[in-house]
Amino acid sequence: MKIRDLDFSQSPVNTEHEALGLPPVEDYVSHPDNHPVLRFAMWFAVVVLVGLLGFLAWRLFFGDNGSSGLEIIESTLSSPTFWSAVAVGFFAQMIDGALGMAYGITATTFLLSAGASPAAASASVHIAEVFTTGLSGISHVKLGNVNKSLFLRLLLPGIIGAILGAVLITSFDGAVLKPFISAYLLLMGLYILRKAYRHVKRQREEPKHVAKLALFGGFVDAAGGGGWGPVVTSSLLGSGSDPRTTIGSVNFAEFFLTITSATSFILLAGQPDTWMMVAGLVFGGMFAAPFAALLCKKLSARTLLTIVGCLITLISAYNIYQALA
Repeated sequence: MKIRDLDFSQSPVNTEHEALGLPPVEDYVSHPDNHPVLRFAMWFAVVVLVGLLGFLAWRLFFGDNGSSGLEIIESTLSSPTFWSAVAVGFFAQMIDGALGMAYGITATTFLLSAGASPAAASASVHIAEVFTTGLSGISHVKLGNVNKSLFLRLLLPGIIGAILGAVLITSFDGAVLKPFISAYLLLMGLYILRKAYRHVKRQREEPKHVAKLALFGGFVDAAGGGGWGPVVTSSLLGSGSDPRTTIGSVNFAEFFLTITSATSFILLAGQPDTWMMVAGLVFGGMFAAPFAALLCKKLSARTLLTIVGCLITLISAYNIYQALA
């Protein structure tokens, strides 16, 4: 069997990765047409997103809402809550598009600060993420950034973990869990900051314990409203995985996790009463995608990690102070 020579040519990206102790990015990427499994998963995501958008449009204009669809749209666009959620969704997607992580943590922190319960915040974020992770995952597959083997190893354990996390968060009083969720988010913020300033020894080994990592990542993502990206992506990169295919694979797997989490929350706790915030998060995230690529090009990975780590740490610490005061 012929072994392909890996092309790790020197580039600005690989120079930065070397400074941070991250593995280099290989120039070669596979095309989704060579992988029927990825092609099927991608078209499944397309069908799900189109179907959901059609269903929401039908509910808006033909459902029994007590008012017309145009009146609902007008009242939503005039709501400060909606535009606050748009701003948060835009910012969160900018960070997530540039780093492959922190959308859930950023959006959940905002919703908890706005007074939402942990279950409602996590449910709202996962419903919004169905759209954002779907578009992100489709883009990664089309660009050849998904490792089929890693994607399949993450998929099933992550889904199981998401179901267990949804069961936990909907089985307890939200007021009791809120300080613990905020403490979890605080730890995630500190973890991101640590990642920005530590030097990781590069390795070329196949990542180990992927199933266990995905199970834990899916659990904390559903229970805390975020954490799949920071836990799974950071751990895989720290073990020496290729950044581009790791981020693409984790992002695409996250789409199926969010569908599972959102469905579990709706079945266990009903639809959250934060639909206006959900709409704002989706609306803001849609417009952030092209700007995220530009931000990723202009700012270094260390700068972006520092920004999101500081933001999440400060807001989560404030939430803990409020809960304990």
